[in-house]
Amino acid sequence: MTGAPSNIHATAIVVGTTGLLFMGPSGWGKSMLAFACINEAQRMGIYSVLVADDQVLISKGDETVIATCPASICGLIELRGTGIVRVPHISSAVMHYAVLPASASGEKRLPPEGEQTTIAGSINLPVIRLLANTPLPLAILMAKAPDIGQ
Repeated sequence: MTGAPSNIHATAIVVGTTGLLFMGPSGWGKSMLAFACINEAQRMGIYSVLVADDQVLISKGDETVIATCPASICGLIELRGTGIVRVPHISSAVMHYAVLPASASGEKRLPPEGEQTTIAGSINLPVIRLLANTPLPLAILMAKAPDIGQ
């Protein structure tokens, strides 16, 4: 790994062997969407686990982006309006996609193909856009990126 990790406001999970980093403004629903994906995957018999919620330490490996959880919040996820709950977790994982808020109307209804976002410094990930109120977020993510859940 190179350099000290950056602490970013996000939620990181793993579904199968794919790391998903939910990023967006406070109140967008990052934690709830990630929690829904974890549970949707588990119902499908796919390995899924939390890496970190609210604070994610991001670093760059040789060819990878690594998300690590600060020790004080391991296994905890805040579900807005419900409270903080404990879920299965791992301390770090490789991230493959950034999941960002989508727009349901206007000219940005369809996001650009091949979109990338800068996570921290010079660390970039491919983007998948998702609406906060989507009822089956994992199904949408898997439709966009079939390698999720593998």
